[in-house]
Amino acid sequence: MNQPAKKFEDLFVWQKAHQLVLSVYKSTQDFPKSELYGLVSQMRRAAVSIPANIAEGFKKKSKAEKSHFLTIAYGSLEEIRYYLILAQDLAYCQTAQMKEQAEEVSKLLSLYRSKIENN
Repeated sequence: MNQPAKKFEDLFVWQKAHQLVLSVYKSTQDFPKSELYGLVSQMRRAAVSIPANIAEGFKKKSKAEKSHFLTIAYGSLEEIRYYLILAQDLAYCQTAQMKEQAEEVSKLLSLYRSKIENN
């Protein structure tokens, strides 16, 4: 049986979300310089928001508070999914791996939220 997480870094969903952030940072470093304050900034901000909100919700006491931060994480995840489509369509980078990572995070986030809401 799995031990309860003692810190947010123990959460598998947070670990996978953090890996997505690292992938986004790596892929956006080669975007055109004209996108530095546009798509690069937006993608990085949305990606960072996912594990940041998982972390912020981790120590909240109520289910409602925890759920609120997970909802924000979900919104940022959907935002990054759109940016990945845009980056691919603009031929700025290959996004298949990051799309797979985003899908995995989505499934894990759903499981985590269900676990919180049903406990």
